[in-house]
Amino acid sequence: MSNYQDDLQLLEDVAREAGDLSLRYWKQSPEAWNKPADAGPVSEADLAVNDFLEARLRGARPDYGWLSEESVDSTERLENERVFIIDPIDGTRAFLNEDPGFGQAIAVVENGRVVAGVVHMPALALTYTATADGPALLNGTPIRPSNATRIRGATVLTSKFSDDPGIWLNGFPGYKRSLRPSMAWRLCLVAEGRFDATISMRKSWEWDVAAASLIAERAGVTVTNRLGEPFGFNRPECQEDGLVVAPPELHADFMAQLRN
Repeated sequence: MSNYQDDLQLLEDVAREAGDLSLRYWKQSPEAWNKPADAGPVSEADLAVNDFLEARLRGARPDYGWLSEESVDSTERLENERVFIIDPIDGTRAFLNEDPGFGQAIAVVENGRVVAGVVHMPALALTYTATADGPALLNGTPIRPSNATRIRGATVLTSKFSDDPGIWLNGFPGYKRSLRPSMAWRLCLVAEGRFDATISMRKSWEWDVAAASLIAERAGVTVTNRLGEPFGFNRPECQEDGLVVAPPELHADFMAQLRN
């Protein structure tokens, strides 16, 4: 038997504690600064949550590797069969702007495949969970995506950059664009059918999508990079070439219309 459920329970328990910790900093004007190379903001809250997660998770599973947005990366993780991949606060800009659209994204990856994942949105009281052999759940209730099949008129979580007609074979295809600050949450919103799809034409980091990609897949969503290739995790470069996340027929329509 797999111990995916044991790992999921650990992730869920620790995510809730980490969420409580992040809320202690939220709306309290935490110290923040920009990372080098225009890599976005980071705050003392991100680092505190990261330290907490590493202590709790690696304390419970010392043989697992570690990949986090807020930790110095090491190639040692490539030697581990199982690896934690986490984003301590996904949506740091929202967090610093006192927007509730931030959360913890925590995954266990086994031999390149996500086997347990949690996305916890503490300010919204939302917890999405899944294992590789179980259903996708929101606060313990199964979720499923929309039944959208065509891009035109679909509700899509993406940035304005995706509207560029040059990205598409036949010009902008007429979807309805919205955006949410947390990448992981975007995938989960598709998984629960509140939006039809989420796409990105930019590079995506593993810690932003690992946990949520499993939740989306177990809900019945197709998850690939912008070229239609499945994601792989715990790789040396830690990045994918964009993403397209949608129910199967809608995903196929994206693949047919994107200029790749």
